[in-house]
Amino acid sequence: MPNEQRPWHKSSYSANGANCVEVTEGPTTHIRDTQNRAQAELNLPAHEWSAFLTTLTR
Repeated sequence: MPNEQRPWHKSSYSANGANCVEVTEGPTTHIRDTQNRAQAELNLPAHEWSAFLTTLTR
């Protein structure tokens, strides 16, 4: 599915804060700054995103 068709979401921890990121997940996880959506995205293979999240919860 092309990136534009996947839903973007941000963490429920973000609330209305100014330092938020959004992600859209699939075979590749796309990450972008909520306040600068037109800027570059960080793209990671899904397994790397999963490993990152696992590390954060330890």
